[in-house]
Amino acid sequence: MSPKALSGNYFEDFEVGQRIRHSTPRTVTDGDVALYQALYGSRFAVTSAATFAASCGQDRMPLDSLLVFHIVFGKTVPDISLNAVANLGYARGVFGVPVYPGDTLSAHSVIEGLKENSSQRTGVVYVHTLGENQHGELVLDYHRWVMVNKRHPASLTPDPVIPDLPKVVPIDVLHVPWQIRPDAYDILLAGSPYLWDDYDIGERIDHVDGTTIEEAEHMMATRLYQNTAKVHFNQHAEGQGRHGRRIVYGGNIMSVARALSFNGLGNALSVAAINGGTHTAPTFAGHTVYAWTHVLDRMALPGRDDIGALRLRTVATKDRPCHDYPYQDDHGKYLPDVTLDLDYTVLIPRRRTGPRSS
Repeated sequence: MSPKALSGNYFEDFEVGQRIRHSTPRTVTDGDVALYQALYGSRFAVTSAATFAASCGQDRMPLDSLLVFHIVFGKTVPDISLNAVANLGYARGVFGVPVYPGDTLSAHSVIEGLKENSSQRTGVVYVHTLGENQHGELVLDYHRWVMVNKRHPASLTPDPVIPDLPKVVPIDVLHVPWQIRPDAYDILLAGSPYLWDDYDIGERIDHVDGTTIEEAEHMMATRLYQNTAKVHFNQHAEGQGRHGRRIVYGGNIMSVARALSFNGLGNALSVAAINGGTHTAPTFAGHTVYAWTHVLDRMALPGRDDIGALRLRTVATKDRPCHDYPYQDDHGKYLPDVTLDLDYTVLIPRRRTGPRSS
C-alpha cells in the first residue's frame, strides 16, 4: 500500500525536546459558538449575549474558554494522541487573550517527558502546547499527559523523564480581560446573585442538574474540535478492545460540568486557568453526568477591585447524583462513578459592582 496515508505517532516516535507544529489552522465562526451552545446548553451571560459582554468591557462576545481549549487541543491530536489509550491529565493551563468569531487559531507543542508503562505496551507522553491567534497572541498555554500505545511492545525506550509541573497557576500570571464599571453589572441578567465576596473557602456546591450523554452528540462535539483520536470514532476497532465501545472525549465532560456549574456559579465570567485535572474513568454514551464544586480559595487580583478569582475543584460523576457523595475511598482511590476531577480558576465580579437589579 502507498505510504502517503499516515497512521499517527506511537510512543516510540516521541523524543524529549521534540517540537511539533500542528497542521490545519482553524478560523472560528458564529456557527461554532451556536453549535457549542446547542451541545452543552451553557447559560453564562458573557458568552451568550453581546450586550452583556459589552457591559463587562468586551467589544464583542468572546468564545467560551473551554471552546478555545477544545479547538487548540484538537489541533494536537493527529500528532500526539491519535494512537492514545486515554488522555490522563492537565497542569498549568493559562488562558490568554479572548478569542472572537473570525479569529484563526493554530498550535504547536514540545514533548517534555516520556515514561514507558510496566506493561511495555504503552507509555505516557508529557506535552506542552501553546495556542495562538492570527496575530501571534497567546490564547492558551497548557501541559497535559497522555497514554499512547507502543508500536511494538519489545521496542527499546529511553530512560523516563517526568517534568516537574506546578500544582497551582500563580495569581500574577492570570490574564484578566474583563473591565466592569461600578454599578454596571446586572446580576438579574447574569442569573445569579452571588459574587466573589459571597463564596467561602471550603464551601461545597451541588450543581443538582444532570446531563445525559448521547452517542450522536459526543461524536458531533468531538468532530467540532477536529479531534481524530480513534477511541472516540471507530466502533469497529473499539468494539474489539477493552471497553467494547467508543469513549467520550474527556473534554466533553469538562464542558458538561462547566455548563452544569452555572447553577451555583452563574457569575463565573471565564476560566482563567486550569491548575490540574484528571480524567479518572471513561464515560460512554448513555451515562448521565452530574457535578459538584469545592471552593478551594478566594483570591484578590493585584490592583483590581472589580474582579476577583476563585480556585475551584469540580468533580463530575456518571449516573450518580452528587449530593453527599464522596469522590475517593478511604485509601484515596477514586470511586468508580467519578469521571472527572478538575482544579481550575475562574474570574468573577466583586461586590462593589452591584447588586443592580435592572
